[in-house]
Amino acid sequence: MRLDKYLCEAMDVTRAWAKKIIKSGEVSIDGAPCKNAATHVADDSVVKYQEQTLSVIGIRYIMMNKPEDTLCSNADNELYPSVLSLLEVDKVDRLHIAGRLDADTTGLILITDDGQWSHRIASPKHVCEKTYLAELAEEMSPEQQQQAIETFAQGIMLNGEDKPTEPAKLKFLADDYAELIITEGRYHQVKRMFAAIGNKVTFLHRCQIGALELDESLEPGEWRYLTEAEVNLF
Repeated sequence: MRLDKYLCEAMDVTRAWAKKIIKSGEVSIDGAPCKNAATHVADDSVVKYQEQTLSVIGIRYIMMNKPEDTLCSNADNELYPSVLSLLEVDKVDRLHIAGRLDADTTGLILITDDGQWSHRIASPKHVCEKTYLAELAEEMSPEQQQQAIETFAQGIMLNGEDKPTEPAKLKFLADDYAELIITEGRYHQVKRMFAAIGNKVTFLHRCQIGALELDESLEPGEWRYLTEAEVNLF
């Protein structure tokens, strides 16, 4: 990374201001003053400004078990807090959620400051599967379950939409409990799909995105950084 960019990342300053303090001779790399803004900073270099050691945060990839009554947004509203308020990290304002959940929906969300990575998750053209567990208000008979499975697989024309949903994979784990895999993220999509067949979702939980499963050790509201292997799943 160039020295001027390094200072921008570490100190949250403009490129012009970074170049100015570099030219002043107040910045050092591994103990030697450096006045060249284009100087490359190695990963193991020690950069100081006025004898204060600087560091860059780098790109972050976070998994969270989203609790109920929280928002997948960058700010709180009058009713619920943002999930970002649960993170104890620096420069949280740089982060965004890759694929959102409704306030009352729980489960796996991914948080990052890597826009290209999150685009591969959230963009419909990348066809990233999302797996949900849904509790239903009404039990469904075996015949109703089979009909629902076929209907979801064909796609459903939801109210207010101009084209049906993409084919979805529905599996019943109990008469009032189902697993649903979709590849889209339309507004309230899962709830609207079940409403279209005459049922109501009473509880919704996302347990998997693509090949990445929610870490079962995470309690609601808890989070951890993804491993390199997990990041590379997308």
